[in-house]
Amino acid sequence: MHIMEGYLPWQWCLVWFCVAIPFMYFGARKVIQIIREHPDQKILVALSGAFIFLLSSLKMPSVTGSSSHPTGTGLSVVLYGISCTAFLSTIVLIFQALLLAHGGLTTLGANCVSMGIIGPAVGLLVWMLLRRANASIPVSMFFTAAIADLMTYVVTAIELTVCYHSSGYVSAFVDFMTTYAVTQIPLSIIEGILFAMFAKYLLNSRPEVFKIAEDRQNAGLKKSGKEESA
Repeated sequence: MHIMEGYLPWQWCLVWFCVAIPFMYFGARKVIQIIREHPDQKILVALSGAFIFLLSSLKMPSVTGSSSHPTGTGLSVVLYGISCTAFLSTIVLIFQALLLAHGGLTTLGANCVSMGIIGPAVGLLVWMLLRRANASIPVSMFFTAAIADLMTYVVTAIELTVCYHSSGYVSAFVDFMTTYAVTQIPLSIIEGILFAMFAKYLLNSRPEVFKIAEDRQNAGLKKSGKEESA
């Protein structure tokens, strides 16, 4: 869900930039760390970014001032986490704004928050819950990609609602959501199927990438647990 150039008041552009910048920064550092520790994954990191670029470039007109499209963030968030996905999404969003007139530089922060941070974060949570319930990797990837896509448009609807709510917050949010749902629900299902198929391919050809990713996720959970206990 790219919000287009100049569509948000400057105050809200600033707010969303402030939210997104820490994720962009730590994501850049994490990508460098992953490539150093696992140089064999350079191509897969690039492929994760390519999925985001290609799928999110397939835009269709939606709510005035915005557009509907797949997001392509499911693979990246599962393999590399939220901050890396935010960084890769930022690179994609900048290229799209400059080369394709898709999104914008003033709305970069808002688009990164919806497509690169919150949507993937919810998708990652779904992944971890399903894997703990012993769901297969392709099934888990289907729901991860689909829900990351759906949550992106939910967050975009919220971002638009806080700026354009002359009919009331609830009414405005419902209007944005119902308009998005027409295109985004089928898009999310298609995206989920695509990533489930690719996950099955990776599982057969390079199963170690999921093992590394899940070890990284478990290490992150253990670290969080120790910090809370302290």
